[in-house]
Amino acid sequence: MNADQQLADWHAQALAIEAAVRTVMVGQDRPIRLLCIATFTRGHVILEGSVGVGKTTLLRAVARTLGGGYERIEGTVDLMPSDLVYHTYVSADGKPQVAPGPLLKHGEALAMFFFNEINRARPQMHSLMLRVMAERTVSAFNREYRFPHLLVVADRNRVEREETFEVPAAARDRFLMEIEINSPTGVTLLQQLMVDTRFHDTERLLNQVPADIVDYRDLNGVSRVIQGNIQTSDAIQQYALNLCRASSDPGAFGIVLEDTEMSRLIQAGVSPRGMSYLLRAARVAAWLNGRASVLPEDIHEVFFAVVAHRIFFRPAFELRRAELAKQLTDRILQSVAAP
Repeated sequence: MNADQQLADWHAQALAIEAAVRTVMVGQDRPIRLLCIATFTRGHVILEGSVGVGKTTLLRAVARTLGGGYERIEGTVDLMPSDLVYHTYVSADGKPQVAPGPLLKHGEALAMFFFNEINRARPQMHSLMLRVMAERTVSAFNREYRFPHLLVVADRNRVEREETFEVPAAARDRFLMEIEINSPTGVTLLQQLMVDTRFHDTERLLNQVPADIVDYRDLNGVSRVIQGNIQTSDAIQQYALNLCRASSDPGAFGIVLEDTEMSRLIQAGVSPRGMSYLLRAARVAAWLNGRASVLPEDIHEVFFAVVAHRIFFRPAFELRRAELAKQLTDRILQSVAAP
């Protein structure tokens, strides 16, 4: 089967994943699309959102369509790296036993790992997850375990700030995207979520999602085909580069934010890894949009999710991060000339 036929077949399956997830997640089309892009880009994700907006339901629905192992762990201040690797218990005959923890439970079949409230966990946990995300391996019991198909998704608690530890820059840069999930604003959708009993039983709701729409073991291969066959012209490549440069030096592109001293705003912009991720995600977006080459609108579709969490403001401006990141990325897209 040639590459064009492969891409066409997988395109249909990708759209089937989105359609299946939309049956259990109403009013969340953009997060669903971005998570689908991340899945086929093979990049890790941070989810941002308030309590009770359906982040866990979304992940479990996507995981069900992919097959493979799904595990989660709750971030707490007393969580230790060993809690990911193993746990101890007393067996029925009274003897101490050691069993694989959530990371090792499925072995190489682990397809999605959800770290809930990652900023409640201590930096030691962030360090371990950084290695797992970067290398998809972990050392335990005098051997190395590999997770070649693993996608890590973390959720950050943005409401409560006590006993939390901000994810460091090195770890944040490992995440392909930061995806916002907010409560639907339409009265009709909110009423549906409140009244329709179908949404009151999560387990039963998820059982309605078709299982194994794709084989998670094929995702690395199809991602390589997408990256190798969706074209990016020289003009598109230069445009993406200019967008990333503007995140480091907005003044060079004539970008000004009201009531903000631009010379003191930026500590660091998009890293080279982030630049690569932007084009990789844009290629998948173009493919999902039915195109064989990337257009500016494909870059725009993923720009905020890929770039915003990679812009580091100076400490005086960090408390306004949510506001400033949105304003700055919008101004970058408005100010940098598209081909």
